[in-house]
Amino acid sequence: MGESYRLGADIGGTFTDLVLEGPGGRFSTKVLTTYAAPENAIIEGMHRVCDKAGVAPSAISQVIHGTTLATNALIERRGAKTALITTEGFRDVIEMRTESRFEQYDLNLKLPDPLLPRNLRYTVRERLDADGGTLIPLDRAEVERLADDLREAGYESIAVGLLHSYVNDAHERLIAEVLAEKLPGVMVSLSSQVSPQMREYERFNTTIANAYIKPLMKSYLGRLKGRLADEGADCPVFLMHSGGGIIDIDTAANFPVRLVESGPAGGAVFAADIAARHGLDKVLSFDMGGTTAKICLIKHQTPKTARVFEVARSYRFKKGSGMPISIPVIDMVEIGAGGGSLAHVDALNQIRVGPESAGSEPGPACYGRGGDRPAVTDGDLVLGKLDPAHFAGGSIPLYPDRSEAALKAHLGDRLDMDATEAAFGLAEVVDENMANAARVHAVENGEDLSTYTMIAFGGAAPLHAARLCEKLGIDRCLVPVGAGVGSAIGFLRAPFSFEANRSVFTKMSAFDPARVRALFEEMEEEARSFVRSCDAEAEILTDYKIYMRYAGQGWEIPVPLTPEEAANPDAATFLKRFEEDYTRLFGRSVDGMEAEITVWSVNAYTPTPPVDRIAPAKTAEAPAAQGTRDLFDPALAKRTAAAIHPRADLPTGATVQGPAVITEDETTIVLPTSRNATAQPDGCIDIRTKEPRHD
Repeated sequence: MGESYRLGADIGGTFTDLVLEGPGGRFSTKVLTTYAAPENAIIEGMHRVCDKAGVAPSAISQVIHGTTLATNALIERRGAKTALITTEGFRDVIEMRTESRFEQYDLNLKLPDPLLPRNLRYTVRERLDADGGTLIPLDRAEVERLADDLREAGYESIAVGLLHSYVNDAHERLIAEVLAEKLPGVMVSLSSQVSPQMREYERFNTTIANAYIKPLMKSYLGRLKGRLADEGADCPVFLMHSGGGIIDIDTAANFPVRLVESGPAGGAVFAADIAARHGLDKVLSFDMGGTTAKICLIKHQTPKTARVFEVARSYRFKKGSGMPISIPVIDMVEIGAGGGSLAHVDALNQIRVGPESAGSEPGPACYGRGGDRPAVTDGDLVLGKLDPAHFAGGSIPLYPDRSEAALKAHLGDRLDMDATEAAFGLAEVVDENMANAARVHAVENGEDLSTYTMIAFGGAAPLHAARLCEKLGIDRCLVPVGAGVGSAIGFLRAPFSFEANRSVFTKMSAFDPARVRALFEEMEEEARSFVRSCDAEAEILTDYKIYMRYAGQGWEIPVPLTPEEAANPDAATFLKRFEEDYTRLFGRSVDGMEAEITVWSVNAYTPTPPVDRIAPAKTAEAPAAQGTRDLFDPALAKRTAAAIHPRADLPTGATVQGPAVITEDETTIVLPTSRNATAQPDGCIDIRTKEPRHD
């Protein structure tokens, strides 16, 4: 048998990143995303990395893929024609939302439109109580009549979300049975399978989102598998899911909503791997690509996770202003701030950046592909952060004159600025947007970012990371090898995993150990079966978690359990764990109030191999700079002569003093005057604040 390679493929809003890893080393490339047929970019990139490695596509034994296609389809509202079937009286749940107002005092508050308008939402007469008992039985004949109406309307996909179906799915299964008979070509998503959790607004919305993108994703994944096989890579294809693990292509096609944050999740896994190698317990992961910037807190080499997140927030940083998706997910904040994010001047003569992006078609003005509006990349080019002749390894020429013209026309002329001043303003706005997002995320989690180390990756992050550290008061930043394709590398580091959830409301006074044990065993078997479908021979580990609150509270906190505690459930132990975690988060527990469990969770996963800790680098002399570049330093508000150092030429232990730029094919590390950088044994560039002078 020949050499075996693994391929990681990450489709972003602007670039598609490919990483090939195997006996011959690691090879990577970036190609522009092809929106009409995203698989074309993957095929092109696959051939490029195979050529670099000197192997044929047949040497690839496994493809691991992450994509923003699901997210973009939800944001842009370009999914399938979808209907919702729900309980009579609950047709408008997704429009009524919750009582929460995300902008408390805005009298003109506009709530985001639901994914499905009212005329696409249907009801059936049935009702279960909160314990799953039948109050009103479901009439099969009524469902059959409804199926006839749905066929006439020509729906491609149907979401089914009934009240309390997470406790008893009998009525949803009956509807699915009738639809399979009457509408065999229509895809069906059941809330009891997609998101079996309490809170009907989040559950219905998640199920609708799954149904809405299911035909699109199923078609795309089928085409991708076929194209890869046709090109010689006839091997298993796996997908990165939002929780930071890998699932097989069939599961991904049936539950595509779990892919909504797949690309960013790969980046968080990549950052956690770097944190483990450097022994870092507090890390701020900063992933900035062509369309968005993602910020994630990683403690003890493990990304923070959540059960609900929002897509397409209509108000920046405002929880509740987006579309809630209730699935296991790596908890991060994502804003429209990437290399392709477009800038404009608003009615108050203020520069605004994003969330609209130039993407790859037409791209920023400097791409010369027809774009005439200034993007972040245009500002970076004018400020000297990019070399127009060597962008993306020289594969994409840049045109500074077009950047200057766009900046002048859309920003400078309005604000009486030249191109450099406009670029400075644009860069400061986008950097402050990202810094503010990081501050908000840290405050929400009770963290002090000054004690954190930043790990920066994504094609645009190394250009902005040092300035972000200046704004956040962070003294250290690591830029790993392969930073420009970090998420794709993260796919190759991720375990196979699947998290099973159940909403079984339990007051601690009614805690039943036998029932709890059976519940954990049921969820463990479900989660393990998904992992076994990916790798039948692998060792499988399990994590257990419950979500608890005090009676009367609206939301819960996660409480991890050991395998022993899950196998031998005890109310006093569970309560003790909850009070410890509650005190850690809020400063104190609440005496005299009963606690309750709302959600139970089991995550099954394959173990990741241990990593070798990186020893501190011994001091070495840095080679002479290969010239200088005119670089604008925003902290000084002036241009400086920055030394140019190719990353590949820096020996371990060599220290470069800012101002400087450290260049490579997939990105550029910008080192302002306030920082220096040292090459570490694993190739990471370790950026730190310069020691203050004592004159």
